[in-house]
Amino acid sequence: QVQLVESGGGLVQAGGSLRLSCAASGSIASIMAMGWYRQAPGKQRELVARLTSGASTNYADSVKGRFTISRHDAKNTAYLQMNNLKPEDTAVYYCNAVVMTHTYLEVWGQGTLVTVSS
Repeated sequence: QVQLVESGGGLVQAGGSLRLSCAASGSIASIMAMGWYRQAPGKQRELVARLTSGASTNYADSVKGRFTISRHDAKNTAYLQMNNLKPEDTAVYYCNAVVMTHTYLEVWGQGTLVTVSS
């Protein structure tokens, strides 16, 4: 069984910064990709940033230049550094990972709330 545990959410003023962490644990042979998605009230879940094992990154247009995704391979942990936060970044942020155990699995974290006040 593979689990993702997120941390780092909270309340911040507009223009501030937060760093989210996502630690993967369990019987993991390798991690193919890790990413962050978010879901604001009344909206669909959307991709924020994604990092593959080949170091390829994807960012939502709305966060380019402000958010940075990174990974510490030895710790099976991904990070999302969020700078210059805006009220429209308010959402529940979910970590996602595609991992190889005895098969490929897509795993989701429980979510962490980020609230940006104006």
